[in-house]
Amino acid sequence: MDDALFARLRAGLLEGLPAEALLTDPQVTTSYATDMASFCAAGTPAAVVLPRTVEQVQHVLRTATALRVPVVPQGARTGLSGGANASDGCIVLSLVKMDRILEISAVDRIAVVEPGVVNAVLSREVARQGLYYPPDPSSWEQCTIGGNIGTASGGLCCVKYGVTAEYVLGLDVVLADGRLLRTGRRTAKGVAGYDLTRLFVGSEGSLGVVVRAVLALRPAPPRQLALAAEFPSVAAACEAVCAVMEAGLTPSLLELMDRTTVHAVNRLGKMGLPESTEALLLAAFDTPHAPEDLAAVGELCTAAGATAVVPAEDEAESELLLQARRMSFPALEALRPATMIDDVCVPRSRLGEMLDGTAAIARAQNLLIGVCAHAGDGNTHPIVCFDPADEDETRRARESFGEIMALGLSLGGTITGEHGVGVLKKEWLARELGPVGMEMQRAVKQAFDPLGLLNPGKLF
Repeated sequence: MDDALFARLRAGLLEGLPAEALLTDPQVTTSYATDMASFCAAGTPAAVVLPRTVEQVQHVLRTATALRVPVVPQGARTGLSGGANASDGCIVLSLVKMDRILEISAVDRIAVVEPGVVNAVLSREVARQGLYYPPDPSSWEQCTIGGNIGTASGGLCCVKYGVTAEYVLGLDVVLADGRLLRTGRRTAKGVAGYDLTRLFVGSEGSLGVVVRAVLALRPAPPRQLALAAEFPSVAAACEAVCAVMEAGLTPSLLELMDRTTVHAVNRLGKMGLPESTEALLLAAFDTPHAPEDLAAVGELCTAAGATAVVPAEDEAESELLLQARRMSFPALEALRPATMIDDVCVPRSRLGEMLDGTAAIARAQNLLIGVCAHAGDGNTHPIVCFDPADEDETRRARESFGEIMALGLSLGGTITGEHGVGVLKKEWLARELGPVGMEMQRAVKQAFDPLGLLNPGKLF
């Protein structure tokens, strides 16, 4: 950005912002350039804005449109696809200061929140009122609701409760030209017009900036009880997953960790998980009959070849198992200097093929690849661990990442179940959707953002 345009941008932004909301020191603004994804291109932002009101967001978008300056919306930057990465000369619009819980209604079973509210903060606040907000990404202690909406994120509880999209009833969105759009509803039912709310969920900030969300809540369930089952192979564990789902059981959690992940978690957290296992399956129920449900799962695991089935003795031990699963990402990241985290979801019936195929790719590429998975959803997270200082290993890591996505597509899956496309998977989106699908995607983008100013370079 040339000096004249920068001066006009700064002056224009300050007309509607307090001075402390605008950051232009390059040493500060560069710290907002990326999210947590590896190997995703990022530019240098011209400015970072931290608004506190809807009106301030509108002013930023009007100024950006007038000057034709791109805008990159951001939450806590815990994303894993480069979807929040800055582009050269952009305004980074960080929404973390808009962090108010505006309303919680036990009667309507809704919460109304600003986008900067942290997922765990909301979850704990509604729990104090006997309510439950189910979506719980692994980064729930840091990630924001706005970011969750942008990537349509999931979590450990998806097998029973579903993903973020199923809990977003309505949105207030600032469009690229600064107009405020209200979508959806706060009622239990409503089918008036096109479902624009669902359109914005998962759009990664490319269609508008979410400034308020109406979220559905549920009554708080009983505390969940869990079990751990050890298997001599990943295939046997996946057979157990299919058996559980086919039996009509509805666990609140059904998670898988392969041997590499189990070892990594033990190394990082001293969790005491069984290192002799090839795959560890965690199941939990939050029903009044949880012990009986767990016993049924235990029988199915044994029939599938489990070498040990160990129910947790109480809620505290159950929570420890969940903590071990949440530790999977940081534990694998600690094994090597860098990681590439894949997010491939396949039909549950093809889960065993997906994991066996991933292991074959790891062997062929001579790489360390650990897999943890929301097994009940078929959503796998192969994590490629490598040293970026080693050019050949880096090349093999990139190749394996693509091979894993190609494998997922060949099994009838998708390139991302919950992390989004961002920069990391742009070329793969076109392969999944095909030319007609991409044409329609671009048409939607053109309708909402004709100048292409919102989060440019993401998705396609």
